[in-house]
Amino acid sequence: MKLSEIKSHLNTLEQISFMLPNGELVPTHFHVTEVGKITKHFIDCGGTVRTEEVANFQLWNADDYNHRLHPEKLVHIIELSEKIIGLADLDIEVEYQGETIGKFGLDFDGINFLLTTKQTDCLAKENCGIPAEKPKMKLSQLESTGASCDPKSGCC
Repeated sequence: MKLSEIKSHLNTLEQISFMLPNGELVPTHFHVTEVGKITKHFIDCGGTVRTEEVANFQLWNADDYNHRLHPEKLVHIIELSEKIIGLADLDIEVEYQGETIGKFGLDFDGINFLLTTKQTDCLAKENCGIPAEKPKMKLSQLESTGASCDPKSGCC
């Protein structure tokens, strides 16, 4: 989800809720302690220099159980970030502390903002010796291509 999308969704909501991938809701007294830009400048395992940028939200819980972040307040924080630090319409990454700090993608189901799992990946598979995934075929397709083996032919 991009910044423009979250602002659009926030403008339709009366309250904000974030749901973890396991279905649990982030406690309603959460704070968004940071809205910023994270730039990652790196070399992949194939030697290619790359740069990635994301808008970053950090969610945090304190013991102030009466705290509620309202949608218009979060929109204001986002707009301030756009103005002051030049935050562009980037994809959003959310940090939230469970056992350790987790990094999540963000989606929306019409009611809740969904913290989605992120995966690592090799960006230079062609240089790493990672074999291409073998195509999966159904046995019924093998027969139609003539590539099947007859048990009586001696090939098995």
